[in-house]
Order: sequence, then C-alpha cells, then structure tokens
Amino acid sequence: MSTSPFYLCGPTASGKTALALALAEAWGGEVVNGDAFQVYRGLEILSAAPSEEEKSRCPHHLFGVMNPTESMDAAKYATLARPVIEGIAARGKRAIVVGGSGLYLKFLTHGVAAAPPGDEDIRAELDQLAVDEIYRRLKELDPEEAAKQNSQNRRHLSRALEICLITGGRASELRKNFDDSSRVENLDGIALSWPRELLAERIATRTPRMLGEGAVEEVKALPLGSPTVRQAIGVREIEAYLCGEMSREECEERITISTRQYAKRQRNWIRREDWLRSIDGTLPVEDQVEAVIQSG
Repeated sequence: MSTSPFYLCGPTASGKTALALALAEAWGGEVVNGDAFQVYRGLEILSAAPSEEEKSRCPHHLFGVMNPTESMDAAKYATLARPVIEGIAARGKRAIVVGGSGLYLKFLTHGVAAAPPGDEDIRAELDQLAVDEIYRRLKELDPEEAAKQNSQNRRHLSRALEICLITGGRASELRKNFDDSSRVENLDGIALSWPRELLAERIATRTPRMLGEGAVEEVKALPLGSPTVRQAIGVREIEAYLCGEMSREECEERITISTRQYAKRQRNWIRREDWLRSIDGTLPVEDQVEAVIQSG
C-alpha cells in the first residue's frame, strides 16, 4: 500500500466525508481535513464536519483544532497539514486529505504563492470602500483575477486588490507559480462529480437539517472578533435571522442559494485540476471505493 497522500475533492454536499471514511477503513489510512471551516471548533454542524461517531472509526486530523477567534488562511493551513501528512506516512499509513477548499488544497499540493505581506495603510483605505467598489477597482487592475473571485467576498477581493496595489502588477500572475500541475509529480486524487440538479437537491435538503440540528445555536455561541469564521456560508445569514432582520425561511433560502453558488465555484476549480480523476458521486459508497481502486 502506498504511503503517499491521497486527495479526495468535490463540491459541498457531494459525499466526501462518507467516501473518505470508507477509503480509510479499506486502506487502514487516516483522514486529514482539507476544508477551511471544519478546522474550527464550534462550527461542526454548519461546516458539515464528520460526527464523533465517524471520527471514532479511524484517526482524523485537523478537525476542530482552531479557536473561532483565530485567523486562518491557505498558507497557514499548508504549514499545519504537511507535518501531519508526513507523520502518517512515517507510520506506514496513507493520509486521505479530504475537502473542497480549492486554495487550501492548491497550496498544499503545489506550494505557497509568493504573495507580499499585507500593508496596513492600504488595508485601512480598502476597509472604507464598499465591496462593489473594491470589485470594480480589481476588475480595472486585474480583470483575470476579478473573473475568478466571488464579487461579494470582501476579504478575498480586498487581498487581491491589495496585492495589485503593493506590487504594481497583477495578483493573477502570482497564481502562475503553482498553476501548472504538471510540475508536481506523483499527485494522486479524485473528485466526486454530481449532475448539477441532483447536487442542488442535496444542498436544499441539507440546509434545513443543519438549521434544525444546531447550526443556529453554533452561530449564537460564536465569540466576537471571529473574522475568518464569519466568512463561512450561513454565519452571516443566521446572525441576520437572530437579529430579526430576516425570517427563518428567508435565512434558509439565502444559505441554500449561497451554498449552490459555492458549489459552482468548486466545480470550476476542480475542472482546472487535470490530475484529479472523476468519480461518479451518485454511486453507492462501496462502488465508489471500487471505482477509486480501479482507476488508481
């Protein structure tokens, strides 16, 4: 059995957790989190993290290890994950890295982009701008980067524009030092694929279940000063519901729409990763395991 890491990717609600557990049990492997928000404590339901029962069936790493007040980014994640994966290999086991956070997985597999450190003066200036204005300015300076970004994700847009202003160049150029996956040898991984309509149905079914099983209480318990955690889909919507700014039905609808939009961005990222083999997500889990083994 290989001890090189295996990467299991797919859009949200595609069944990654179940397949990761099945592969870990089939291979005697260990699961490593590759999701930006499952790394936090207190967000297990909203982030669809593995349950305690699932985690008890094989070793799981980097789930719930960060305090909600701590900041997290792709470079920090890669720094945390690499020694974990190396430790698993040293024990003669295989790491199954599972997640849908494209940039986190990209930094882990291809290396960290050489982005400049932040500039406090520029950040202070951008903090005064509306998100639409930040997006407009980014489109002027770096249309390629703007096209890849969510036009309402203030944190990501501000960072991309900050890089442009600091370097006098384009943030999209920085991506090119890890965009060529052919330069990275021996990558092994799959992506679960679903018909768009069926995945949308799964998302629509999962959202009310999360709200009913404790996601609202999770958000209510979040401490103040949690900037990274508040980027998670559902946090702002639930906070608006708790403040009486929207009904529970509207909250559910907005979370569902945002999750579908996120799944679309994930699918677009996966399509660009030629090294990932596609596995039919509609298959029963045991058939998915067989398909992974046969395609390896």
